[in-house]
Amino acid sequence: MSDVQEPVLLGRPTVGEAELAAVAEVFRSGWLAGAGPACRRFEERFAQLTGTAHALSTSNCGSALFLGLKVLGVRPGDEVIVGDYTFPATGHAVLQAGAKPVFADVRPDIWSADPAAVEALITPRTVGVLAVDVAGQPGDFDEYRAITEKHGLWLFEDAACSSGATYRTRPAGSLADLAAFSFHGRKGITAGEGGALVSNREDLIGPARKLHTYGIEPAISREGSGTLPIPEFHELGYNFRLSDIQAAIMGVQLDRLPGLLAARRSVARRYHEAFAEVDALTVPVELPDREHPWQAYLLTVAPELSRDALALRLREQGVQCNFGTYASHLQPVYGEQAPLPVSADAFRRQLAVPMHAELTDAEVDRVVTTVREAVRALS
Repeated sequence: MSDVQEPVLLGRPTVGEAELAAVAEVFRSGWLAGAGPACRRFEERFAQLTGTAHALSTSNCGSALFLGLKVLGVRPGDEVIVGDYTFPATGHAVLQAGAKPVFADVRPDIWSADPAAVEALITPRTVGVLAVDVAGQPGDFDEYRAITEKHGLWLFEDAACSSGATYRTRPAGSLADLAAFSFHGRKGITAGEGGALVSNREDLIGPARKLHTYGIEPAISREGSGTLPIPEFHELGYNFRLSDIQAAIMGVQLDRLPGLLAARRSVARRYHEAFAEVDALTVPVELPDREHPWQAYLLTVAPELSRDALALRLREQGVQCNFGTYASHLQPVYGEQAPLPVSADAFRRQLAVPMHAELTDAEVDRVVTTVREAVRALS
């Protein structure tokens, strides 16, 4: 009998019979394609969750970011200020829209864009600010809004990790002109892939809805017509639709969301208590005026301790882990960028440890023990 333990997974979705039943219902309906009845039902509910008037389901968060930039009117030659500490999908969307991402350094505690750094980067070519909710915790949106209104810019929230988060009692998604969400497998709610674009502005979501379906209204809008409407293509669009199969899964995930958030927050509390007294580690901060959804739990390793050596030791013991996320300005695809020391430091020293709603008490204990023992061995 083997005494090898199963690995403690870095991330794991919570899915089961309810999701399978929802998919079966879509199969019976005969509408499996995108932008159908299940998508519309999900969009109505997701708009409610995010406190917005409109939600548009998309194939992923990257397509939501790109669509948002397109309907905001981003053009070649424009500059968009982007919070630097983020998966490069954020900067990629700016490049894909033909504009230049200008990366802003971040706060040293929650790693979202420092408002002072944002304002210092504004030039005559700046058209807007794309602010990232790092690990799901919203950044300083009242300050961002004051800056963008002062300079006549738009504000876009990259809320990829933020389903269920709040900022000063307002839900993530309602904090900017537009917000983009991800439903990737490691996010708090998931259909494996998928995303959404939300806004209170119909003048933005209306055009986005057409662009995400090749430049015409989705087929469901023509259902039940007494004539034979034949759409005309007046602009170049894309296929960025979420399938109704995925939308049905997301409907169940919305039902699960309160419990998923509670489970993640419980794990975060236990990690806080266990790691707060480890001198070589700094635990992440949850600011008192926001609710953190804990899409990821990022420890910051002391400079004198090798983050990479710690990660390898954890993996050897069956505890999955990874670096936090990217200091985007260091990625070659973006060309020469100004140094951003806070983001670069986080990129070198942060470590993501297992965080998901399926973690058992025994697994959390194992993560804690393994991390503490590894730190002692390497110190």
